Order: sequence, then structure tokens, then C-alpha cells
Amino acid sequence: MREFLVEIVTTIPEGTPQDEVDRRRAAEAVRARELAATGHLARLWRPVGELRSIGIWRAADEEELREKVLGSLPLRPWMSPTVTPLESHPNDPGRADTSG
Repeated sequence: MREFLVEIVTTIPEGTPQDEVDRRRAAEAVRARELAATGHLARLWRPVGELRSIGIWRAADEEELREKVLGSLPLRPWMSPTVTPLESHPNDPGRADTSG
């Protein structure tokens, strides 16, 4: 699977009933756990004081990420994701040693 840096800004439409917001947020938490269990969601952060998230997501390609992975999120209709494909850097200290 390839890795992607995904920044998500979620904007709840004005006039949305609070019970719908609560229902979708609860379903979002369940779906995030499912995606983590399958390896699609590796890490997720929220910058201090901001209403956006930044995460490392995995998928076969960007189409699968956008359509099947992010598309399966209950809050997706309210999300504006920015997707950046990632590749390993030769100086990454977390990179597996391939020298032999």
C-alpha cells in the first residue's frame, strides 16, 4: 500500500440539526477504528486550537484512497480533503535498513 498525507477540514452545513451531527460523529469514530484495523488509517492528529485533522493514510493508489477509503467516512460530504502522495526519503530515520 502507498502512503498519503491527508489534511481534512470539515465544515458542518449551517442549519444541520445537532442530532445529525452527533450521529455522524459517532459513526465517524467507528469507521476510523475500522480503517485503522485494516491498515488504511495509520496516524491522525489535530493541530492545537484548530478544527482540522492531519493524517497518514494508506491505499493501493490515490483513487482507492479518495473513493473507497475517504469516501466511506460518514462525515465525507462535509469534508474538504487535501491529499499528498508520499514516498520514502533516503534520510528518513524510520526507514527500514536496506544496506544488508
